Amino acid sequence: MSSSDTALVVIDAQESFRQRPYWSDADSAAYFDRQQALIDGARRARIPLVQILHVEPEGAFSLQSGWVKTLAPLRVEADVVLHKTRHSALVGSGLDVWLVEHGIRRLLISGIRTEQCCETTARHASDLGYAVDYVSEATLTFAMRDAAGREWSAAEIKARTELVLDQRFARIVSVEQALADTVRRAA
Repeated sequence: MSSSDTALVVIDAQESFRQRPYWSDADSAAYFDRQQALIDGARRARIPLVQILHVEPEGAFSLQSGWVKTLAPLRVEADVVLHKTRHSALVGSGLDVWLVEHGIRRLLISGIRTEQCCETTARHASDLGYAVDYVSEATLTFAMRDAAGREWSAAEIKARTELVLDQRFARIVSVEQALADTVRRAA
């Protein structure tokens, strides 16, 4: 690990999602490329990497299912792997304790789902006083239908998440911006 005050948080990038009926490969190739570039860049820059995996008592997100493991083809060599049972990675996982123990004050947020666990964690982290860089291109989500029957594309959901987070709870950054800014701050 490094003396960086920044950590990369990879949220719920796990095989459990492939077992859900809404899973789609439509945006997965771009996500895998950007997520892996962020992971690899963080490793090169010696930025601590936290992997968060969502667990539930039963189903595809249960530990017994065998699906609570890194989503292929991603390669994650985490400094710590934590389990969560809520949307925010900061609730009940021990993440907050780990961050304080390691002097982390800035989080690079990435993973699955853009508008759900990633956005919730970003908001929560901001409210706790962390600086948050939301690496939207290294997040993945899926189309959804609202109560009125309108279909929202993954791109629309991502754009909405960026809109509501930007300059309120987080900075929206590319993989390259997140890594360059972190290296510059550590120098």
